[in-house]
Amino acid sequence: MAQNKKNKGNTVDAVTELVKPIVEGLGLTLWDVRFLKEGALWYLRIFIDSDRGVSIEDCENVTRAVDAPLDELDPIEQNYILEVSSPGIERELVKPWHFDAFLGAPVMARLIRPDENGIRDIKGTLTAHDRDTVTIVCEGREGVINKKDTVYIKLDDFEL
Repeated sequence: MAQNKKNKGNTVDAVTELVKPIVEGLGLTLWDVRFLKEGALWYLRIFIDSDRGVSIEDCENVTRAVDAPLDELDPIEQNYILEVSSPGIERELVKPWHFDAFLGAPVMARLIRPDENGIRDIKGTLTAHDRDTVTIVCEGREGVINKKDTVYIKLDDFEL
């Protein structure tokens, strides 16, 4: 089978397009797909979610269901390790629908560099977002943060 030469973004898009209907067919939600290198190894991480929580059986079922279609599509040139898991309690918010789903929730944002007051970690309530920014209310003060200036924005003390 010929290898498709894809860049990382296209790989994630191709995998997302392939696995989303499979995951949804199992009664789950596709939270995110990430393809990244850690040390010498490449990882394809598929994060799944459900209103009832995610079990090890859910992860196993998704792994089995996507394995053959991934081999057939062959979107990844190099060897990789496939991991399927829950996004976790302190899940990272990345996609617009993630932010929509958790408006009003407690979040934490880590800035790439400390701001002018030396603050790098911000905790508060997510009150708004758009393509480039998030608005977080912290101790009664509203702050607008550029997403590009953050390491992450994730839920804080989220309870399922």
